[in-house]
Amino acid sequence: MKLGVKEKISYGLGAVGKDMVYMLSASYVLYYFQDVLGVSAIAMGIILMVARVFDAFNDPIMGIIVAKTKTRWGKFRPWLLIGTITNAVILFLMFATPPTMNSKGLVAYAAVTYILWGVTYTMMDIPYWSMIPAFTRSGKERETLTTLARSCAGVGSALVTIFTVMIVGFIGKIFAGKNASSKEIDINGFKWFALIIAVLFVIFIVITCINIKEKATVNMESPSVLQMFKALFSNDQAMVIVISIVLINCSVYITSNLVIYFFKYDFGGTGWRNSYTLFNMFGGAIQILSMMIVYPLLRKFHSNVRIFYICLTSAIIGYGTLLLITFTSMKNVFILFIPAFFIFAANGVLQVLTTVFLANTVDYGDIKNGRRDESVIFSMQTFVVKLASGIAALVASICLSVNNLKDETASTQGEAYDFAKNVATSSKLGLRMTMTIIPIIGLVIAIIIFKKKFILTEKKMKEITLEIIERNKEMDA
Repeated sequence: MKLGVKEKISYGLGAVGKDMVYMLSASYVLYYFQDVLGVSAIAMGIILMVARVFDAFNDPIMGIIVAKTKTRWGKFRPWLLIGTITNAVILFLMFATPPTMNSKGLVAYAAVTYILWGVTYTMMDIPYWSMIPAFTRSGKERETLTTLARSCAGVGSALVTIFTVMIVGFIGKIFAGKNASSKEIDINGFKWFALIIAVLFVIFIVITCINIKEKATVNMESPSVLQMFKALFSNDQAMVIVISIVLINCSVYITSNLVIYFFKYDFGGTGWRNSYTLFNMFGGAIQILSMMIVYPLLRKFHSNVRIFYICLTSAIIGYGTLLLITFTSMKNVFILFIPAFFIFAANGVLQVLTTVFLANTVDYGDIKNGRRDESVIFSMQTFVVKLASGIAALVASICLSVNNLKDETASTQGEAYDFAKNVATSSKLGLRMTMTIIPIIGLVIAIIIFKKKFILTEKKMKEITLEIIERNKEMDA
């Protein structure tokens, strides 16, 4: 039976909800615990890195558990619902930390809640994506639904990225009072905003579970961590792409972790929240448009390898321009749209390209090693993205600690307070260097490694494809 509109909308809503939750945690947990509650930046960096690496190793384990599940409701939906409800509860608890705790208590609370959040998110994320074959037919229907879900996930991420700071400030003033300090506004704002996101998350996933029926028993492949690394080390081209993904994502995540601090403590002004929101709104729109329009346009004139170099160069130009602009007066946020265009446009296209290149390494491995490792290779992609996220969080936390960037004011001016005016010039310089120079170094290394080691050009891929076709013909004969 053909997949209906109701099923497509229901599945898409689930993607919106789960990526709203993911982005709230990924983008704001460091800021919440370090800047709002005053937890040591180094302690938070270690917690975030350990939790993300643990979560990456936990993915295959959860995959095995889901694969072996058998219930009257199927193998995927029970875990999807259980994981969503527990994750929503822990999300709220994580952003409802009792501010009266001492420093050790806050560190312990942050560690426990963040690790539990990662475990429960994996509990629902693995079955969400793995269940697609259980209610779709192969081919165009499956590809269309996957594309729709990825797009909806992007919408969920964009909504939280763009509006969190503004909504937190608005809700925080309601619950904390007009004379509250900025810290009190943020504490109350994050608490109730997290509750809103958690409730929406549960509602959207319940709609998914109700309207999506598992129509087939699916054999779900769940490679172990050992299998992933064996496949990686036997496929030199997959290794090149994985290293490139780590370097690119580390660069991007370092900046995304620090950009809120840049607007608060460097760009400054009493309206820094509005400037931050405008910047994210522009960047998010450019990133989405680059995936939908810029990449197809470039593809008409250039090979994927050439586009890859164009994008990395574009991002480097963007970071360099951003660094130069920070030494001007920076009175208007719109001047920051110039580097934002180069960085966000490049990042959107690079997300597409790395996936394409990774898919090509499967065919390469088929010829070189005599086996196709689709599930293993793409599981490795999730693993390295989470690893890069952890490394970036640690780098960002070291930057915050070294430059002593945190909210130490007890001012009752709330959002009207200009934090940048009391920050040392050296601290601003350290922040600027970390969020621009380090990403540039990472991207340059990615270019060097890719240029020296990557061989899967379009000409080479045509040769590989023909060889696979000829081999299959011989096997069928």
